[in-house]
Amino acid sequence: MSDFCVVVADGAKARFFTLEAADVPEMQSGPTLVERDSLTHAEATMAGRDKYSEVKSGRNVGASGAHGYDDHRNNHDDEFDRRFAQKVAGEALKMASANRARQLIVAAEKQMLGVLRQAISVPAGAGFELRELAKDLTKFSPNEIHSYLAGENILPAQRPPRG
Repeated sequence: MSDFCVVVADGAKARFFTLEAADVPEMQSGPTLVERDSLTHAEATMAGRDKYSEVKSGRNVGASGAHGYDDHRNNHDDEFDRRFAQKVAGEALKMASANRARQLIVAAEKQMLGVLRQAISVPAGAGFELRELAKDLTKFSPNEIHSYLAGENILPAQRPPRG
C-alpha cells in the first residue's frame, strides 16, 4: 500500500510509480519513488509510412495545378492518442485502487494532460484525490521526479535516515 501513486506521461510513454516508505527508517532515507510499470504508445513512435498504407506527399497535382487535400490523418492520430490515454487512465486508476492511495498524481506534457483529463474519471467513493501537473517528467529518473514533485509540494520530501 502507498498513500501516493504517480503517473508521468507524454505522447509516447507513460510511467507508473508508488511512493514507498523506507523499510528501515533508522538506516535508510525515505520515502522513495518506485517505478512499478510503464506503457508505450506504439503509434506515436511509428513513421507515417508504417502507420498508413500510403505515404503522404502533401499535395495532389492535377491538370489545373496543385490542390491541397486533407486525408484526415490528424483525426486518426487524435484517436490513437485517445486510446492510449484510456489505457493510461485505466492503469492509473487500477494502481491507485490497489494501493489504497490517498492521492493520484498525474504529470504530463500539456497536450497529453488534456487528453488524459478527458479519459480519467475518478469513481465516486474511490477514496483518493486526483492532482494534475502540466509538466513532462517522463525522461527524469525516479529520484528527479520525486525531488521535482516535492519541490512543488505535491509529494513529501525524502528524509535522511533517523539514526
